[in-house]
Amino acid sequence: MPFVRISLLRGKSPEYLRAVSDSIHRAMVETFNVPPADRFQVIHQHEPGELIFDVNYLAGPRSDGFVLFAITAGKPRSTETRHAFFKRAAELLGASPGIRPEDIMIVITTTSPDEWSFGDGKAQMSEPGWEARAFGRVT
Repeated sequence: MPFVRISLLRGKSPEYLRAVSDSIHRAMVETFNVPPADRFQVIHQHEPGELIFDVNYLAGPRSDGFVLFAITAGKPRSTETRHAFFKRAAELLGASPGIRPEDIMIVITTTSPDEWSFGDGKAQMSEPGWEARAFGRVT
């Protein structure tokens, strides 16, 4: 956890998409208490008319460079942590691949640990010591 859905208009290069992926992940590792190896993302590229957004609502003006990050997290974070994450994500995404802050929208949804299975038919985040394993610490 977290799981990130990245939505943007079709037509970006593989290098651009990798930079988006790398920057949002780095922001989560640096500010959101995410283990470096915890990287699960899906990038959705949409045709014009399939990604609908208001160009001025509560920020903007937005351009066709708009990117929506829908993040599902396995535990809530404090308001301060979320604000630090939003700021760092905008900084990193601005640096690489060059997304304008007005074109970055992030929505965070939280879930319970027992609502995640990383495989093997188990709810790993419900098991004792899961955080130490996730961060690579010996338990």
